[in-house]
Amino acid sequence: MVSNRTDRVFICLLVMLMARAEVQVNFSPECKEFLYMGTPPQGLQDKLFKKICQSYNGKPRFVTLYDTVDRIPVYSAYTFKRSDGSKKVDVPWMFEPQLSIVSGSRDMQHFPQEDLHQSFADAQAILDDYSETISFERGQLNPDEHQAHPDDKAATYTLTNVVPQAREFNIGAWKRHEHTIRRRLNNYCRGIAYVVTGVTTSGHMIRRHNMNRVGIPTYLWSAYCCIDFDHNAPYDVRSKFPAYASHGLNDKENDQVQEMSVQHLEDFLKRETYVGKSFQLFYDNCVPPQDPLRFP
Repeated sequence: MVSNRTDRVFICLLVMLMARAEVQVNFSPECKEFLYMGTPPQGLQDKLFKKICQSYNGKPRFVTLYDTVDRIPVYSAYTFKRSDGSKKVDVPWMFEPQLSIVSGSRDMQHFPQEDLHQSFADAQAILDDYSETISFERGQLNPDEHQAHPDDKAATYTLTNVVPQAREFNIGAWKRHEHTIRRRLNNYCRGIAYVVTGVTTSGHMIRRHNMNRVGIPTYLWSAYCCIDFDHNAPYDVRSKFPAYASHGLNDKENDQVQEMSVQHLEDFLKRETYVGKSFQLFYDNCVPPQDPLRFP
């Protein structure tokens, strides 16, 4: 990330002046449906991140907290849909017009054939940022295999849902982890599963034309909350409900993904990234409102 914190804030303020007001100060009710109890993760220290309600084909699909300085999402939050894991491979990559003063569209848009207006490239990553890097691929935080409807899958192909992932990590340990979570939630989550997947900062950047363009995360992390689950599931599965979490090092060699409690992930993120002591991923720690253990 930007090494000088003062410079980072100054640049963020400049970008804020350029960004459309449609990027939400607070998520609207229709976009809060992707968040457990309508509540985003609490305690993030940087208030200059952009809240994006990611919309495709006239309908909200998921939400993202976006860093317009490092041009990567801090996290994407979505509701898991039961899926066979197939990928929608015929979707062109898209950008977010809400981060530009040029377009009035609410929906994400396909990249045009001609050059984008500079205000797009100032506030978000573009395809050219990834075109010359060999070591890193575009890794989705909301993966298409965790969605079922073709439009929900298509919506994951926006660069505001993408971070640079080491190729070996992207197609190896992290992909296997996404498969594991998909199978677990497919088989044992009976209600809605809320998922938040994000990154920690590193200080390293993808550069283009001798300029820092896209931040490279050190870790990827993810957590889910499903309060309506199969209580007859095997114990090793049942112990991972109603909520569980994971993180993995974004590296081509030491790329193992470790699963853990949400509390342990929160403690880890308090050490590794810009979050405060009150940081909490899920409202009330994803404790079911009528849990008899809470109300004896």
